[in-house]
Amino acid sequence: MNQSLLKARQTKYAAYATVYILVAIAIVVVANVLANRYDKSYDATANKRYTLSEQTIKVVKNLPQPATIEYFDQSTRFDRAKDLLDEYSSISPKIHVKYVDPDKDPQAAREAGISSYGTALVEVGGKKEIAKGMTEEGITGAFIRDIKNNTRTVCFVAGSGEHQIDDTDRQGYSAYKDLLSKDEYTAKSIDLLQNASAPSECTVLVVAGPSADYQPPEVDAIKKYVEGGGRALFLLDPPLKIGRGEIADNDLLTNLLASWGVTAEKNLILDLNPIGQLAGLGPQVALVTSYDSHPIVNDMKSTATGFPLTRSLEVKNTDKTSVQTLFDSSSSSLATTNLSSARVDVKDPKNTHGPMPIAAAGTYNTGNKDSQGRFVVVGSSSWAANSFINFNGNRDLAVNAIDWLSSDEDLISIRPKAEDDRRITMTRAQLSWVRTTSQFLLPLGVLVIGISVWWRRR
Repeated sequence: MNQSLLKARQTKYAAYATVYILVAIAIVVVANVLANRYDKSYDATANKRYTLSEQTIKVVKNLPQPATIEYFDQSTRFDRAKDLLDEYSSISPKIHVKYVDPDKDPQAAREAGISSYGTALVEVGGKKEIAKGMTEEGITGAFIRDIKNNTRTVCFVAGSGEHQIDDTDRQGYSAYKDLLSKDEYTAKSIDLLQNASAPSECTVLVVAGPSADYQPPEVDAIKKYVEGGGRALFLLDPPLKIGRGEIADNDLLTNLLASWGVTAEKNLILDLNPIGQLAGLGPQVALVTSYDSHPIVNDMKSTATGFPLTRSLEVKNTDKTSVQTLFDSSSSSLATTNLSSARVDVKDPKNTHGPMPIAAAGTYNTGNKDSQGRFVVVGSSSWAANSFINFNGNRDLAVNAIDWLSSDEDLISIRPKAEDDRRITMTRAQLSWVRTTSQFLLPLGVLVIGISVWWRRR
């Protein structure tokens, strides 16, 4: 009796085990089939480092023709690029990825002009471009060069104390220049005094924080350029009269902007928003977290931007221009007209209280529907300098403005983000406390708990 019962139990347990094993195998098989058919992934990183940016998705989805990405490397190292290239092919069926080993097919590498391993060649409609790096920015840049047939040049006006694109110091614009190059723009400096006209090669003209007055020939050249269908970005600081670094009023230039519907007020905005203080910003930095509806800022709804030493603008349409505010200062901001003293009385009844426009974008009707002038005005220039351009969404705004001005709205979006720096900086006292806790207190706590458990069981 006992033996038959034992055998029945063994049979029962064996059946259970068999069913469990079969179910587990079935689950694994189904999961693998689904994973093979539906390639889905989830990026849990804070800044979505392993997800293609909105800019890349726009470019790839709007490809006018089928495209091919050829990756040249040794066969054993194809996996280094597979994850990234699979992301591109998953966006659009127009993209095909090929892997070529130059050692096994030297003729293909020679025809493509490939001289080093780990190189990608992007082809769209017969036009081929070598990626400048095996990163998203490098490959997407190659797509952009394939699509854009013309050379795009951003001309920065120099000669009146503007920020310089080759200056790597805090107030330089070298980082801005690098950002533009990643979107396949060429940046150069021009002097409107030596040649009182904007070069025809300039896709966009940039006036970046002049500290001295523009002369009539310079202003006339800018006026003729924009009203003839050109595109210009104006970054104008408040005319501060503090210390040795005074900023001129630049009345000729601001009067020109006023004739287009953008009046640059002679004031300084102070932002008393406590959120800015939590972010480590002083009152001289206007923090912006909300934006109007415009192609330049439509993709920045959840991104903050900061503007050191900024002035407010007055915006209106004219008979020749249509102007729109891009964003305002916060409701807790105020503007003072006292520009000659470092001390500001926040209770001064002469102060203007926010929100106040900080940036505006406009179009100029030239009378020719195929040639429309465009301009963007921002009441600050330091926000795009090396010391501040990497603050949250500043670099996206800086390039988005150029994209809109050059009529490349399809490129406007949030760009690939750099890896977060998550290093922890501690004082000597904090480091000592962490060391004491990890080396002594925690082990001692475990020892005490162990002795307590042993004593109770004893």
